Amino acid sequence: MSRLRGDPVIVGLEEIGQRASTGALPGWDQVDVLVDDAYRFALRGTGGAVADYIPALAQADPDLFGVAVAQVDGGLHAVGDVDVAFSIQSISKAFVYALVCQNFGHEQVMARIGVNNTGLAFDSVIAIELNDGHPMNPMVNAGAIAATALMPGSTPGERWEAIQTGLSAFAGRALALDDEVYRSETATNQRNRAIARLLESYRRIDTDPLDAVDVYTRQCSLLVTAKDLAVMAATLADGGVNPVTGRRVVSATVCRDTLAVLATSGLYERSGEWLFDIGLPGKSGVAGGIMAVSPGKAGIGTYAPRLDPAGNSVRGQLATAHLSRALGLNIFASDAAVSPGG
Repeated sequence: MSRLRGDPVIVGLEEIGQRASTGALPGWDQVDVLVDDAYRFALRGTGGAVADYIPALAQADPDLFGVAVAQVDGGLHAVGDVDVAFSIQSISKAFVYALVCQNFGHEQVMARIGVNNTGLAFDSVIAIELNDGHPMNPMVNAGAIAATALMPGSTPGERWEAIQTGLSAFAGRALALDDEVYRSETATNQRNRAIARLLESYRRIDTDPLDAVDVYTRQCSLLVTAKDLAVMAATLADGGVNPVTGRRVVSATVCRDTLAVLATSGLYERSGEWLFDIGLPGKSGVAGGIMAVSPGKAGIGTYAPRLDPAGNSVRGQLATAHLSRALGLNIFASDAAVSPGG
C-alpha cells in the first residue's frame, strides 16, 4: 500500500512512548531493559526474505537476530545473535566516505562525489546520466565506487589495505575478508563494473575502473557483527574517537559531514521515510545489517537477514525505531521545556 494512504512504514510504532531528545541516555539498567524491549518488539517482524541476488548471502539463517547499543563512554548493551559475523556490504560506504573526507577535506569531496539524494535505486545508471556523470552522493554505488577510488595508495592492493585498516580502526578490532562472499559478488557484479566504466567516461574517477570495483567489492565483503556496527556507529557519534579503544579515527568535522550524508541518503530513496519514523542518521546493508548513530550518545547495530523490498532489514528497522523512541534518540524529537500552566 502507498504511504499516502496513511499506513505507517513501521507498524506498531505508535505503541512506544516518544522521549524527547536530550544530551544523555537513561541510566545503565534502564538502557539494558529498553534494548531487550526493542529486541522483543522486533520479533513481530516475520516478513521479508534473505537476499539471494548474491548467492553467498542466500545461505544466511533467516532467523538470526541481534541488537547492540554502544555508548560513547564505551558501555555496550547487547541481546541476541550479536556475535554472529556477516558481510558489511553497503554499510561500508559510510566509513570509507569518512576516511576519504579525512584525506581530502569537505569541499573537494563534496565537489567530486556530492551529497544529494538521487531519489532512485542505489545501483541506478539513469541517475548518473541525468546528472552529467556526477555520482551525486557516496551512499549509492556510483558514489561509493568513486570514493573507493579516492582512497590513498598507488596500487589497488594499497587502497584495499587502507580501507581494511581504516574500517578495523572504526570497529576497534581487525576485520577479516569473507572470501566466499567476495568471490560470489565478483561473479555477479557486472552492473557495478558498468557503472564504473560510465564514471570513467565522464572522467569522474582517475584510477582503473575495474580495479576500483574490485576494491569496492572487497570492502563490502568484510566481516562484522552487530556489536562491531554499534561500536563503529558510536565512533561517529563520539566525534571520531572509538569509545572502546580510545583511538581517534577521524576528526569531528568528518563525523559531522558523514552523518549529514547518512541522514539524506543512507537509506537510499527511503531515506525520508526512515528519518520521518526513526530520526537518526543510519545505513543498511543487504546482508541484514543496520547501523544508526545518535550524535553524542550512542551507536546502534542490528543484524537480521530478512529484508523488505527496498533491501533493508525488517527486524533491524523495528528494533532501531523502538530504540530511537524509547531512548530519546530521535534528533527531531522535542518537548516543552516547561509544561503549560507550570
